[in-house]
Amino acid sequence: MAGEKKYVSQEELKEHNKPGDLWISIQGKVYDVTDWAKQHPGGDIPILNLAGQDATDAFIAFHPGTVWQHLDQFFTGYYLKDYEVSDVSKDYRRLASEFSKLGLFNKKEHTVIYSLCFVVLMFAASIGGILGSNCFWVHMGSGALLGFAWIQVAYLGHDSGHYNMMTTRGFNKMAQILAGNCLTGISIAWWKWTHNAHHIACNSLDYDPDLQHLPMFAVSSNLFHSMTSRFYGRKLTFDPIARFMVSYQHFTFYPVMCVARVNLFLQTFLLLFSKRRVPDRVLNILGILVFWTWFPLLISYLPNWTERVLFVLASFSVTSIQHVQFCLNHFAANVYVGPPKGNDWFEKQTSGTLDISCPTWMDWFHGGLQFQLEHHLFPRLPRCNLRKISPLVRDLCKKHNLPYRSLSFFEANVMTIKTLRTAAMQARDLLWEAVNTHG
Repeated sequence: MAGEKKYVSQEELKEHNKPGDLWISIQGKVYDVTDWAKQHPGGDIPILNLAGQDATDAFIAFHPGTVWQHLDQFFTGYYLKDYEVSDVSKDYRRLASEFSKLGLFNKKEHTVIYSLCFVVLMFAASIGGILGSNCFWVHMGSGALLGFAWIQVAYLGHDSGHYNMMTTRGFNKMAQILAGNCLTGISIAWWKWTHNAHHIACNSLDYDPDLQHLPMFAVSSNLFHSMTSRFYGRKLTFDPIARFMVSYQHFTFYPVMCVARVNLFLQTFLLLFSKRRVPDRVLNILGILVFWTWFPLLISYLPNWTERVLFVLASFSVTSIQHVQFCLNHFAANVYVGPPKGNDWFEKQTSGTLDISCPTWMDWFHGGLQFQLEHHLFPRLPRCNLRKISPLVRDLCKKHNLPYRSLSFFEANVMTIKTLRTAAMQARDLLWEAVNTHG
């Protein structure tokens, strides 16, 4: 009969979840996004992770209303036979719609301008301290200022990666390359690759790259079984070296955070010079070259190698504050094993995130990411609006009996160290067991 709808079941949809055959459902309509995955601005990982299931809530979270009109070109002609929407999802979609009508996704206030001015002042003060003084302590203070500038630049790069913080997409891309590659030496392409995967698979031990830190750290004993990273496509080997390092991770956590930036530089080079498809590879490499030109040149103006090394350590140590915060938001939250599921989007975000409570005047320091749950639920929302929606998210969590955890910075640190210590003690038991077994 002409015009009669065709349906596929949930089980039939699940069969289309492999590279070369990727289907997703959005609001009950089924789309073939196999070819689009290669061009997807957010990378292919989010599509690969959610393929074969309904992805409506994730799609709403990451895409503005203007994108919906482009879906029809991927429509298979099929509808999902047993499509249902949970009460939690209904409320989440209602909130997203209300925020959109209020224009909250577009209202950025003057945050970007303030942040840019602040960054320029800190960079200028840091450079001025090196060029205009011979005092050791002024040089160390300049290193600390550079570290604070990098923290604020990272927040700007994060903002530009989630939404157009500039007036056009072209200017936004320029801001990403400038903030990420040129000023910090960390590729925006690498950040997008890992960060989008983290958002989609928040706190999945085998799908979220932000929890895959062996041999240095393990937040769960599940990582002791050498599971396969679905993100990196390799085994997370829990060998004797990892077992030893994890056994003392609650002691090494802060020292490692002080030099964690070195790993980000390494990850940037590994991606940009890999065989993976990297969007704007040449532009990213050029941006990295800019960083590795001005940064060594700036250091060369210091009088001796002792000050140069200490200057770098001072700047890296200050940025450790930001690295620690990223860990606080997730290390002590609930974890799980397996792929993300599109039908429990809201639940997974509440389960895998912690907020950091702070007064309003400290929002600049945390870059909006103290409202981690709000950010994960509405990643396109400018940071200036996260505090405004926090009470609504809290009420929704309470309504559906879901966790809403907001701890002070100190409390979150204590909880994170406890999580690391628990896993460390479990690893230590295995370590002594191995020593006793093999002599």
